Amino acid sequence: MSSDVRELYQQVIVDHSKRPRNLRPLEGANRKVEGYNPLCGDKVTIYVKLENGVIADISFEGSGCAISTASASLLTESLKGKTLAEAEALFESFHNLLTGLEPADEAPKLGKLVVFSGVCDYPTRVKCATLAWHTLHAALSGEGEKVSTE
Repeated sequence: MSSDVRELYQQVIVDHSKRPRNLRPLEGANRKVEGYNPLCGDKVTIYVKLENGVIADISFEGSGCAISTASASLLTESLKGKTLAEAEALFESFHNLLTGLEPADEAPKLGKLVVFSGVCDYPTRVKCATLAWHTLHAALSGEGEKVSTE
């Protein structure tokens, strides 16, 4: 990855961490799950409003490192209007990107989420980037009210 691309990716992450999108409780949410990363101390609550199998609205609250916050912000932007199947497919692709199973240049369906491609070089940060996603997965599958990365 060129240094210009890496710098652009860093700018997107910094922007979303300083000015997170959809950072609010969600009135009318019919799914809510809390997530916690004990390694870093990140906490996130994902709110989802499902209507007829589609994510009609989504938001989050929480506190954490820049990667965790940016990931939750980009997650909410990426999933509004998606079906459950589309959301699960995006979760899988994102997870594969962060764990090095899918190279960034083979993940065009990820859109802006590709900015996290460099995280796989820092294994301890993978949990920061995937916390909101694992929390979302639990919310969509109805697996409980709390998720931990441990």
